[in-house]
Amino acid sequence: MKKSLIAASLTLALGLSVSGCATKDYVHEYVQSQLKPVNERLDGLDRRADAAEGGLKGKDAQLATLGGRLSGVEATVAEHGERLEKLSKTAQEALDRASAAGRLAEGKLLYETVMSDDTLKFTLAKADLSDAAKAALDDFAGRVKAEGKPVFIEIQGHTDGTGPEAFNLALGQQRAEAVRRYLYIKHGLPLARMAAISYGESTPIADNATRKGRQLNRRVVLVVLR
Repeated sequence: MKKSLIAASLTLALGLSVSGCATKDYVHEYVQSQLKPVNERLDGLDRRADAAEGGLKGKDAQLATLGGRLSGVEATVAEHGERLEKLSKTAQEALDRASAAGRLAEGKLLYETVMSDDTLKFTLAKADLSDAAKAALDDFAGRVKAEGKPVFIEIQGHTDGTGPEAFNLALGQQRAEAVRRYLYIKHGLPLARMAAISYGESTPIADNATRKGRQLNRRVVLVVLR
């Protein structure tokens, strides 16, 4: 009898022990199964955070590059602003001359067209019009005729600073006159409604010390007035 009770007690103890271990294993597996998706989400968030950080660094680099470009644009705008100011000065002088001569109906500046050396392509120290120059003047004449009203045109010849000042003054006049003759002969614009004047090298819009600057300074400006 006692042996039976002892055996039964041992069996029950072993059962409880086995059952306790099984319960702990189950709880552990259950907890791990619940933590797995959480850990996966955390890993995903970490990856996204790393990607976002890398993206921000890339954006910073892009912004720095953009900032450099904007600085360059601002410098270019400032440079063009200085050129336009000088060009407008000669246009205002043209308006004053035409007004004083009584050649204008309304006394106002309509617009000015600048044809630099890369458009006109004058031969060095000469006033012969190239085919490119003639094509540009054809476009200009078409625009003038499209106005539909009488206008007065002052044609200004400008040179770079190479050579003697007197020579450049004469060369600027010759080039302005060549443009005036072409507009009259080819397009019938009245000679009495056009004037040619030379500024020579006196009004540069760029640095004569550079090749590009000299090219910009060699130009013909057509100021259209009414």
